[in-house]
Amino acid sequence: MTQKLIVAAAALLLSAGLKAQNNMELSNRQQAFVAIAAHEAKGDLQGLKVALNDGFENGVTISEAKEALSQLYAYTGFPRSLNALGALQQVLGEREAAGLKTEAGREADALPADYDALKQGTEVQTRLTGQPFNYAFAPQTDYYLKAHLFGDIFARNNLSFAEREMVTVSAISALPGCEPQLKAHVAGARNMGVSDAQLHAIPEVLRQRVGETEAVRCEQAVAAVFGETAEAAETVDFSVWPKGEPNPYGKYFTGRSYLAPLNAENGGPTNVTFEPGCRNNWHIHHKQVQVIICVAGRGWYQEWGKPAVKMVPGTVIAIPAEVKHWHGAARDSWFQHLTYHTHVAPDASNEWLEPVDDATYNKL
Repeated sequence: MTQKLIVAAAALLLSAGLKAQNNMELSNRQQAFVAIAAHEAKGDLQGLKVALNDGFENGVTISEAKEALSQLYAYTGFPRSLNALGALQQVLGEREAAGLKTEAGREADALPADYDALKQGTEVQTRLTGQPFNYAFAPQTDYYLKAHLFGDIFARNNLSFAEREMVTVSAISALPGCEPQLKAHVAGARNMGVSDAQLHAIPEVLRQRVGETEAVRCEQAVAAVFGETAEAAETVDFSVWPKGEPNPYGKYFTGRSYLAPLNAENGGPTNVTFEPGCRNNWHIHHKQVQVIICVAGRGWYQEWGKPAVKMVPGTVIAIPAEVKHWHGAARDSWFQHLTYHTHVAPDASNEWLEPVDDATYNKL
């Protein structure tokens, strides 16, 4: 397949998938900005390139993409921002080589000669925070925030204040340990014109386009600002153990699960990811031993007629042949385990049985 067809097919598939999402509060263009910002903050350049291509197919211009990635240096640092701008250049080169049209967009208007960045930035910051803000502990940082971030950067009018805050919220959602700043920007986004419905829609875009950890982090910040209760499920880092694709054996599971074969060509193990509350049916491995190793999150293993065993990272269980059992996630945690089979006889098989009923599971 030619490079042109590959890029075009990827863009069309992503566009179609995005339009199918039940996330009508955010336009396809706005959803693209969410994904672009979060992938930039994570330093995931491959994910960023996919998000950029999708954005260009849904109305994002080159000028807007450059502006968003440039602004984010103030939140994610110059290394992330410069790497992202480099990825943008690669995407533009690939699109040009493939004959795909990319709108240039308009550049920001020039500022007047007498523009006072400190004065304007103070006004913008006050609007964002809802009150005058002075960081007296570090006056130089206070100046940088007012004069440079909210004065110089926010003055560039090729992105609106609402768009800039949507980008900022999405990026900080991908930064662990920045929850206070994330909550502050969720509140500030409301002051800058992002609707309540749009803020509530951002986590689902992150979940579908970026990752569960980022989505939960954003959900919790939004819930805190709106005085709501957020589901406090423990998340896992999919950059360590990949989530993989939806499980083709999903009909034998309660809830959603995913498979990521590791070194499959050489018979390596498979990483199985369970969403909170997901478990497989009771089943039996005939004439083979299954080994499961918890690598992230928390879960359960139970043999028929015996108490359930809690699984945490490092727990290893060898499941004897002919033993009826099930395994899955805790109600409030994602769960990942590696699995492989050993002592496999030529006619080994797997027998799926009834689901684990809620009464049994809810006792754990």
